[in-house]
Amino acid sequence: QRQVAHRVALLPQSPRAPEAVTVAGLVRYGRHPHQGLLRQWSREDERAVRDALAATGTTELAGERLDRLSGGQRQRCWLAMVLAQHTPVVLLDEPTSALDLGHVVDVLELVRKVAASGRTVIMVLHDLASAARYADTLIAMKDGRVVAQGPPKEIVDEALVKELYDLEADILRAPGDACPVVVPRAHG
Repeated sequence: QRQVAHRVALLPQSPRAPEAVTVAGLVRYGRHPHQGLLRQWSREDERAVRDALAATGTTELAGERLDRLSGGQRQRCWLAMVLAQHTPVVLLDEPTSALDLGHVVDVLELVRKVAASGRTVIMVLHDLASAARYADTLIAMKDGRVVAQGPPKEIVDEALVKELYDLEADILRAPGDACPVVVPRAHG
């Protein structure tokens, strides 16, 4: 498990933290795979925590209790913990679930920065609009099978929406970057 934790960081859909943990305490958990009998907390660990807090905009929250933060703040703190783990691969399961639109954008912009830094990010999203906006490569699945894969601009169309959701929709192109925008059609 320790070897895997050096290569892959995972943020599950509904993570659980110990009661009354502070933000800094949570982010420090990301460094546990790097600890051992012969390797205790180091300056490198402290730097990784500090950098992860800064990258997620949560430095000012470091002393706050996680359970007293908003959903968007908590999600950025969980992402900081994953970033502190310093793995080349990051797995995120629904990192935007239960967040309002503003926080969704904040989290997905942060994920884009993580990917731009050279890490591989694999993310599960049920929101096709967000996936189309933020993914480099989209893998659309239904009933455990891949139904389409490729750049969102190439694969997101009316037929894909129909296959995935049994929903009629129009696909518009966003001004500026032509990102696909899914607009469900009204029934009747």
